[in-house]
Amino acid sequence: MKPTTAMIASAVVAALSLASTVAAAQDAKQEKCYGIVKAGKNDCQTAASSCAGTSKKDAQADAWIYVPAGTCAKIVGAATAPKKS
Repeated sequence: MKPTTAMIASAVVAALSLASTVAAAQDAKQEKCYGIVKAGKNDCQTAASSCAGTSKKDAQADAWIYVPAGTCAKIVGAATAPKKS
């Protein structure tokens, strides 16, 4: 096997194993955690926008991120449902 072919093959194997690791992490129990996101760092839509990364201010009440299950309850100011403004 040529060195170039071997390098490409190992890169493909590494990419495939990384993809399976990411998929396994996403399958772990997750929950939405509202009210703690930095501006522009939300995971998905808010009441005022339709996509990720569009929250307008820090700790926006309806902006959320995924966190491991049980973590949100441990964060001051966080909630598992949207906060009322």
